[in-house]
Amino acid sequence: MQLRRGLSNTLLAGVLGLAGAFFVFPARAQAEQSADDLLGKVFEEVERNQLDLALKHVEALLQAKPNFRLAYLIKGDLLLARGRALKTFGDAPQGSSERLDGLRAEALVRLHAYRDRPSQDQVPRYLMQLRHDQRFAIVVDNKRSRLYLYQNENGRPRFVADYYISTGKRGGEKTREGDEKTPVGVYHVTASLPRNKLSDFYGSGAFPISYPNEWDKRHGRNGFGIWLHGTPSDTYSRAPRASNGCVVLANADLDALSKKLQIGLTPVIISEQVEWLSLDDWNAERDALNAEIERWRGDWESLDTERYLTRYSNKFSTGRANFSDWARHKRQVNSGKSWIELKLSNFSMFRNPGNEELVVVTFDQDYRSNNLSNTMKKRQYWAKEGGKWRIIYEGAA
Repeated sequence: MQLRRGLSNTLLAGVLGLAGAFFVFPARAQAEQSADDLLGKVFEEVERNQLDLALKHVEALLQAKPNFRLAYLIKGDLLLARGRALKTFGDAPQGSSERLDGLRAEALVRLHAYRDRPSQDQVPRYLMQLRHDQRFAIVVDNKRSRLYLYQNENGRPRFVADYYISTGKRGGEKTREGDEKTPVGVYHVTASLPRNKLSDFYGSGAFPISYPNEWDKRHGRNGFGIWLHGTPSDTYSRAPRASNGCVVLANADLDALSKKLQIGLTPVIISEQVEWLSLDDWNAERDALNAEIERWRGDWESLDTERYLTRYSNKFSTGRANFSDWARHKRQVNSGKSWIELKLSNFSMFRNPGNEELVVVTFDQDYRSNNLSNTMKKRQYWAKEGGKWRIIYEGAA
């Protein structure tokens, strides 16, 4: 019993820093049990000091996921505990220190994420508004090594599933090619690369995303080839910080996720750590910005050019034009107008993760006037300056 108690304390208190805590693992949204479900059962039994039953569960996990290295490490600890007290999680007499550290980190983030799954009455702050045809949205949490999948349910994001991920070796906030960091920002899936077009390193497939976006380019961030992709055939999952900047999932998880992705449509918001809002606060933030966009539209229609220009930041740019150039152009164009009619539709609004208050707005614009008519897909970046929302970038999407 002393050896068993030692293992329980080592695995749960030593690794997680939660001495004596009893974990109640909630039911997952997915119909099929994931590695996290099965791993949760193992740790429940360890906490209860039912180590023989924990060993059965870990063997069932390995039968389902035979290349899951973390499960082998836990099984090794359970077997070693029969003969001696363990000093640490992953108390192997030999082995790579770097690999063991990676497995310990993986155990930590998997269990924290499993215990702290977001409640149904909270949503990520970033998903302010989805277009009607954007069926799903992805939110990535670099710190927690977690990817959250949300479904568009009449405009409200509804939690569907979450997955363990590996991200950049050097953390987030990618700025340049080769820095081994994962970008932070608002992106979307741009392509699907099937397994037969890739090396085994990328597992069951890959989905490139739109890094660098307009905001990244404005800030001089560069690099390319940021993908959602799988793992090599001999590897179930990688350590939490192991990629060169991509978001890496277990192949089974990528396969499940791939069924939800829409090329050119599915948003991928990557954050350093997700901010959660109550539904009331989420509605309030969305409504406030929608009201600002409607005022901008009304000011443009009114032909009051000076009032219209107050909706733009002094730091505004679009292509090569700065605010002064833009203001001069709008005054000249509007002087030839006797009327303007502007209709906006198919809105999406995503708050940019990060320190600045920034929202990416995309919509279809139908413009009519006495001497010009056109339609376009437009993208704007709205920044909060002095407590007021202002447009800081505008261009074709």
